[in-house]
Amino acid sequence: MILALLISLLLTADPSPSVQDDREVTVQENPVILSDSEESESINVAEIIFEHIGDEYGWHITQWKGKDVEIPLPVIVKSSTGWQVFSSARLHHGAHYRGLYIDPEKGKIIDEATGKRPLDLSITKNVLALMMSTLLLLAVILLTARWYRKHDALEEAPAGLAAAVEPLVMMVNDMARENIGERDYRKYAPYLCMAFLWILLNNFLGILPFFPGGANLTGNIAITLVLALCTFFTVNLSGTRHYYKEIFNPDVPVFLKPIMPVIEVFSALMKPVSLTIRLFANMLAGHIMILSMVCIIFIMAKYGPLMSGGMTVVSVLFGVFLDALECLVAFIQAYVFTMLSSIYIGLARVREE
Repeated sequence: MILALLISLLLTADPSPSVQDDREVTVQENPVILSDSEESESINVAEIIFEHIGDEYGWHITQWKGKDVEIPLPVIVKSSTGWQVFSSARLHHGAHYRGLYIDPEKGKIIDEATGKRPLDLSITKNVLALMMSTLLLLAVILLTARWYRKHDALEEAPAGLAAAVEPLVMMVNDMARENIGERDYRKYAPYLCMAFLWILLNNFLGILPFFPGGANLTGNIAITLVLALCTFFTVNLSGTRHYYKEIFNPDVPVFLKPIMPVIEVFSALMKPVSLTIRLFANMLAGHIMILSMVCIIFIMAKYGPLMSGGMTVVSVLFGVFLDALECLVAFIQAYVFTMLSSIYIGLARVREE
């Protein structure tokens, strides 16, 4: 799991290609005009949504008296002039610094000398969120373990943080026992437990609208891909002889012998793809729906106080409903990813009777 997080850091050091590249697509050709004052301001729903679900070189907190409140993050790039390390505040609002600037359409750093992207290892919003969530999960696990070291769980019911974590761990443990089998489940239960808790924690943090929440980690396809690859390698590196026999030499009629290995290999490769897209798509869609409901408030502002007030109430109610639904989806997606991983591992550990 630690190796997976390190790989995720490398993949997310650049702003997410799954979201940021789509900024070129404009959802509204003609932005809605707000007429609250003589100097009306325009609102572009696509820009607002992609700004919140995408990766950034700084962490925007809020606006105060017309000014952005943002946490600057370290930019680490290798450009045509060599390695550069500086604060992301230097590139704020389209500024150029040391021959570098941020492309306003793609949100990525560009080298002026070459017109191309340099090697980018910057600590972006998603990378910082990845570090913080991992440290938070580590603290939760260590504090829970500390309680068990100081108490006899057979005579005393867990309290505090341990009482919240134990049902989740036991649920994953029972899932592993059922899907992998009594003989092998103890080897894989720690990985499944860590995967479940990490996904669940980041799903909930992504729903929070304030720091340190709001980062779209599990809605980033690079993150979900690394998690899926961890399951893929766990399955195929620990597969039994019978598992590989069923792939490359299954007990089927002779005329199917050349076809079945191709189908089985394709099926094995599609398992991490399905794990990747399922988690990524569901979490990303949830964020987009919630943000879209919030944007309705600003879109309806030009139709007068009566329409604006009515739609604000409707938008807030639907927003609260979608938030509650997203909390349910956050748990379900963590559960489904873990359950499918345990099933795939269990299929790979089947032995010939």
